[in-house]
Amino acid sequence: QVQLVESGGGLVQAGGSLKLSCAASGTTFSRYTMGWFRQTPGKEREIVAAINRSGSATYYADFVKGRFTLSRDNAKSTAHLQMNSLKPDDTAVYYCAATDLVQGPAVNPLQYNAWGQGTRVTVAS
Repeated sequence: QVQLVESGGGLVQAGGSLKLSCAASGTTFSRYTMGWFRQTPGKEREIVAAINRSGSATYYADFVKGRFTLSRDNAKSTAHLQMNSLKPDDTAVYYCAATDLVQGPAVNPLQYNAWGQGTRVTVAS
C-alpha cells in the first residue's frame, strides 16, 4: 500500500503562491492516479486537481483553473501542486490522495484508496 506525505503548506498573502508536494513510498508510484483535495470545517472534501498515471492527463476544478498546476515525477515518486494567485477562499487543509483503481484523473474521493495526513494552507486577505 502506498504511503503519502504532504508538505509545503503555510500562510501566504492573497495573490501569492505556494507549492505543495506529495511524496509517495511503499509501492510503484506510476501505478497510481494522484489527486489533491481540500476541506474546510463543516464542508465535504472537494477535488482540486487530479492527474493520471503517466501525467498525460489532468483535471482541474473550475475554481482553480488557470491558477493551479498539478504535475508528477514518477522517477522521484512525487506529485506537486503549484498554486498561484491564491485567494482567501483557497484557505483549507489540502490532502494528497492516490488510487490504483482508476487509470484516468479521478474526481470522486471515494475512488481513492490512500490519503496523506493533510497540509494546511491559509491565505490572508
